[in-house]
Amino acid sequence: MNRRYAHTALALCTLAFTATMVARLAISPLVPEITATFEVSNATVGLALSGMWLAYALSQFPSGILGDRYGERTVILVAVGSTAIASVFIAVSPSILGFAAFTVLLGAGAGLHYSVATTFLTRQFDDIGRAIGVHVAGGPLAGLAAPPVAALIGARYGWRAGILLGTAVAVPVFALFARYVRPTAPVRSDQSMRERLALGPLAASLSRPPILYTTALATLGAFTWQATASFLPTFLEIGHGLPGTLSALLFSLHFVVHGGTQPVTGSLSDRLGRDETVVVTMTAGVVGYGSLVVVASRGLGLASTAGAVLLVGVAMSWGAPVQSRFMDLLSDAERGAGFGLVRTVYMVFGASGSVVVGAVSDVTGWEVAFGLLAGVMGLGLTLVVANRALGLGY
Repeated sequence: MNRRYAHTALALCTLAFTATMVARLAISPLVPEITATFEVSNATVGLALSGMWLAYALSQFPSGILGDRYGERTVILVAVGSTAIASVFIAVSPSILGFAAFTVLLGAGAGLHYSVATTFLTRQFDDIGRAIGVHVAGGPLAGLAAPPVAALIGARYGWRAGILLGTAVAVPVFALFARYVRPTAPVRSDQSMRERLALGPLAASLSRPPILYTTALATLGAFTWQATASFLPTFLEIGHGLPGTLSALLFSLHFVVHGGTQPVTGSLSDRLGRDETVVVTMTAGVVGYGSLVVVASRGLGLASTAGAVLLVGVAMSWGAPVQSRFMDLLSDAERGAGFGLVRTVYMVFGASGSVVVGAVSDVTGWEVAFGLLAGVMGLGLTLVVANRALGLGY
């Protein structure tokens, strides 16, 4: 194994993930200007963004098949290239229908990257937990940088210029990836796409109890991640009474911790074990979300709030050990399409986190809503502990 090339590939896969995330996250801070331009409601733009994230989730499965058929490098380049092009189309949208169609296109194109890149990296490294942890950190990096930069550009030059941030990041990443990552050989170039798209045989192999169990853990994690990304700033502002700017700063702190701990939890999972590391992240979630609720109800102050946010950031690093667990369970032949399929499943179900927590907050308030997230993390922790304590072997 050429370690220098492997680390170059890891860095460029991480940048590619960052590029696909920047384009999607650049839209949210520009929503007020977008609604004003097209004279539509927030709900209408929200529907378009929901379509984008759904398309992103649904692209995971076919991306794995395409990676097996045409090689991972080709599919990753298509993902980054389509991200750049779709951002241009969104920026020049003449109507809300065009905006919605192009945001869905952005989600579908960007969604081709992650599963394929993860499979590609498992072939470059023996310590796959650390590699996956570094790769996953590309998302929080985008979450930290994209919203404020897009908002700044939008305030000065208009929302259409802010959207083009996605293109500005994706184009140089595309060029670097094309230049330095070697072509990858297809795994099953002789198998027809009809055979590869047949869900029956693949679903049968993925119905093994250990994979179902890991999918359940990933779904609980994705549910919590989606709700946190959607509503943590709102809870800090309304539930904790913090100014909007301070809430945004703490939200950024969450992304810093989230991104910084992903490589750490990935490396720990290589050394200590996948489940042992999941216990650490889920425990941090129970304590972190529970503390957010207690601090809000008792008015314990900024320091306590910041400490709870730090723990939430650690909790959201569940991705590295759980995704590494999938790779341990899937054979080389299954990893491309198999990981794509399970990622589609847990992302689609996990996407309900925003809807459920938003609805609970409307009915019972933010403290109960975030208490629910502590319970979800507690359920994940219980599953892992029970698996070990009862010797279930999942």
